[in-house]
Amino acid sequence: VCPPGVVPLCCRPPAWDRAARPPPGPLQPPGLPLAPCRSFSNNKIQVDLDESSGIALMKFKSPPVNSLSLEFLTEFSIGLEKLENNRACRGVIITSAVPKIFSSGLDITEMCGKSVEHYSEFWRAVQEMWLRLYGSNMVTVAAVNGSSPAGGCLIALSCDYRIMAENPKFSIGLNEAQLGIVAPFWFKDTFVNVVGHRIAERSLQLGSLHPAPEAHRLGLVDELVPEEKLMEKAAAVMAQWLALPDHARQLTKTMMRKAVLDRLAAHREEDLKNFITFVSKESIQKSLRMYMEMLKKRKS
Repeated sequence: VCPPGVVPLCCRPPAWDRAARPPPGPLQPPGLPLAPCRSFSNNKIQVDLDESSGIALMKFKSPPVNSLSLEFLTEFSIGLEKLENNRACRGVIITSAVPKIFSSGLDITEMCGKSVEHYSEFWRAVQEMWLRLYGSNMVTVAAVNGSSPAGGCLIALSCDYRIMAENPKFSIGLNEAQLGIVAPFWFKDTFVNVVGHRIAERSLQLGSLHPAPEAHRLGLVDELVPEEKLMEKAAAVMAQWLALPDHARQLTKTMMRKAVLDRLAAHREEDLKNFITFVSKESIQKSLRMYMEMLKKRKS
């Protein structure tokens, strides 16, 4: 599943000594750096770690819509790995620096008109991102400050807690069916674990995008707050989770998520082959081309 000698992040032992730090204070308002702060920024993602509180802030900064390209996914996984391996970090808040959008999901251009080798590299990056985020030992809080369809929704679902801006124009959901695409089993499993089987089944079949109030009613997001208070609330939630001993929380999280993580780990190559076979079909390529043309017309 992983290269020889590499232990999957979700299988690494918990960092027991992370529990020794006192509960964190509130984060500074959005737009201001955390201090004392360790930062690293790539083209697509900005990460700021406040080592005194143990909280990192990860901001997507890939306009116009934070689409999950191969480059974005690679940066995301590397960023998570750096934080996971830093004993000063206990939790990460994930949000967007792009107005009105959290993430638009997988980059369609990565799946249209490319080689089999490219599809393979891209899908491995999608798998790796999910395995790292869903299996992380850190507390993960999604501060959803814009719309979040498809893969963007998956990122939010993979976090421990989801807070969304209280704006009915913002929507979230796994809407792959609208594009003629079937959400993989591990997307489905993650969704079911959050909202339950019946809601997930209906939403996946219809490719539904749920406005923020409906998403809250369905349990897809845990809280709605005014957009200007989103980061303040995320910091408060993080403080609540980090007040607990890390080892108990980490072992409980592993117990709850292990079966879903193990299922992809055991069938990763099969899942990869299924994706390549599916996305290579001319009918799927045609649907993706039509969707891309529709997006171009919208822009113009």
